Amino acid sequence: MRSAEQRNGIITSKRNARDKALGFASPYLVNDHDAYTEATASEIVQRIAKEEWTSSQVLEAYIARSAMAQAEANFLYEDARKRAKELDAEFATTKTLWGPFHGVPFSVKDNYQIEGYDATTGLTAWANNPGKKDACLVAQLRAAGAIIFVKTNVPQTMFAFECSNPLWGRTTNPWNNKYTCGGSSGGEAALLAMDGSAIGVGSDVGGSLRIPTSYCGIYSLKPTAERISSVGIRPGFEAVRTSHGPLARSVQDCELFCKTIFGQKDSSHQNIPMPYQAVELPSKLRFGYYLSDGMIETSPVCKRVVLETVSALRKQGHECIEFTSPLNRAAMEVFVALASSDGYKKMLLFLVTLGPRLPSFVRKLACWIAKTFLGDSLFSQLFSLAREKSVTEFTDLTDQRNEITAAWYEQIWDKYGFDGIIAPVQSLPVIPHGSSAYLSPLAAATIIYNIVDSPVGIIPVTRVNPDTDQLSTDFVPGASGQSKVLESRMYLGKNPIYDPKAMEGIPVGVQLVGKKWEDEKVLAMMHVVDEALGPRGFGPGSWKQREKDSDS
Repeated sequence: MRSAEQRNGIITSKRNARDKALGFASPYLVNDHDAYTEATASEIVQRIAKEEWTSSQVLEAYIARSAMAQAEANFLYEDARKRAKELDAEFATTKTLWGPFHGVPFSVKDNYQIEGYDATTGLTAWANNPGKKDACLVAQLRAAGAIIFVKTNVPQTMFAFECSNPLWGRTTNPWNNKYTCGGSSGGEAALLAMDGSAIGVGSDVGGSLRIPTSYCGIYSLKPTAERISSVGIRPGFEAVRTSHGPLARSVQDCELFCKTIFGQKDSSHQNIPMPYQAVELPSKLRFGYYLSDGMIETSPVCKRVVLETVSALRKQGHECIEFTSPLNRAAMEVFVALASSDGYKKMLLFLVTLGPRLPSFVRKLACWIAKTFLGDSLFSQLFSLAREKSVTEFTDLTDQRNEITAAWYEQIWDKYGFDGIIAPVQSLPVIPHGSSAYLSPLAAATIIYNIVDSPVGIIPVTRVNPDTDQLSTDFVPGASGQSKVLESRMYLGKNPIYDPKAMEGIPVGVQLVGKKWEDEKVLAMMHVVDEALGPRGFGPGSWKQREKDSDS
């Protein structure tokens, strides 16, 4: 184990190297660069194909913009410039695009292996240990013409929905630096929100794509887990499979990513080589929706985004039916129990972090106090589950996971016949720095769809508005949810976490959920929802516009 002095030396060395790399970025020139950074990935390819732009021109704009964002963990600027020149030379000779992402600058979450570069996930122990081979997904993107130019920051070990670690520091929300950008794909989301990348790649095992996507006001798809390869990614735990997907600034770019990557094989044969299959939606869709996960009271703005989405869909002639989500608590309990099966020896836990470190009798006493005197059955149950399990207990938990999936289909999909589900991403629109440890039960709203392995799209809907999103004066903590302690901290006291005035302008999105393997249908429904909502200040160039509005 390294000493504190050795760790600090590594941190200083890596940050100095990052600062040096930033020196290779040209200044951002508004008149020259805006056209490139305000274009979608799809448009970039089209403009290069028409010989209006070159890969090198596009890359320089995104390098300059990314250097302003400070969301990165590693820079590949020189390698990226070399690749852009190669693509330009090839195209000048052949007039043929290398692939569907020809010349598109791509950012990649830090947990993906890239040959010659670290994949530290914020751990000094993994610093100065460059990858020997590209992750399978990275190799597939390069083969499609993508230019990988930065790796983005993550929380240490990636088990948190904010973005800070001792090695690279903290990445803040681009709309308000007092709040987190989310996690664990937080660096990706922040960079894209600031137009510092054309499109990016992240992973999701409990909401790690969806939460930062909503916090930062961009688009994403969490595919069915086996649609995209995990080979060459820092491993997590296998009881709940990790999904890999795009973070983007348009539905169209998410769709282009999936058309390009779906169906590609990997060396481990773990993913399903199911090619992208376009779907034709019926003219009238049937959506289910709910305003709460039944565990924690949803904030007014997070209810509003669901209701505004439902209203927009109804105006387009689609059917929207409210229902109760019945299995979120069961899914959260199984997730916590599975994730803690080894006592967190392999990874640190963002859910009830203290739990496994306490002696059994102390943990039981804490559970009894929480349930008896604080009236908080949720905290008590999750705390008690965070412990090491026997092999038999682990097997029973995997059976419970499968039973939840079967019950979800029987009680929701089969019963109601929904095409898709509209749901809040979390009970809060965003959280302050350093708060995910005690707000971790909020992740239940996203975890349910990892347990049942549903594809989920995230669409930005609106922004926090202090005039419309105030908490009702008759709110009682624990009345409609199951966590009196957490709801009191979130909504009451002198400094409640939910503060619409402090959060003003922060984006809020919704989850659009589909059935397992119906990823293409979810993408098609994302187009429907996005078009129904209409223009609302999201997409390429939106962050710059907000900067202008703030200055005026």
